[in-house]
Amino acid sequence: MMPKSILFLCVANSARSQMAEGLSRKLFGEHVRVESAGSSPSRVHPFAIEVMREIGIDLTTHVSKSVDTIDPASVDLVVTLCAEEVCPVILGKIERLHWPIPDPASTDPTLSREQMLARFRAARGEIQARLEGLAERQGKGPRRSST
Repeated sequence: MMPKSILFLCVANSARSQMAEGLSRKLFGEHVRVESAGSSPSRVHPFAIEVMREIGIDLTTHVSKSVDTIDPASVDLVVTLCAEEVCPVILGKIERLHWPIPDPASTDPTLSREQMLARFRAARGEIQARLEGLAERQGKGPRRSST
């Protein structure tokens, strides 16, 4: 059975968790309440906004949120998206999944704009595939998108 609410967590709540939130809203519609947060929220990364816009998802109204603002009682499933960093924790008896997806954001000055976009597209694709797999395992196939 699909959870009624999903919380996506990473550190900055700027890229992976924001993309997961946007993709989930598109895939699951009104059937699942979706949120994202981080342990050190910053801002929604411009490349995350750009690669999501490519597939018709608008993140321009999203803001980075702190995990401290989330009521654990309102969450059925927590998905952590950290790979190399320490993921935030939310307490409570909540189903948890860990999807270790590398952070596409980088401060490496040698990476070109196209290389950065490729990193964000790869993260987006991995998140989308995992969300579709989650929906299939839970017995409720997602609404298919053209991505």
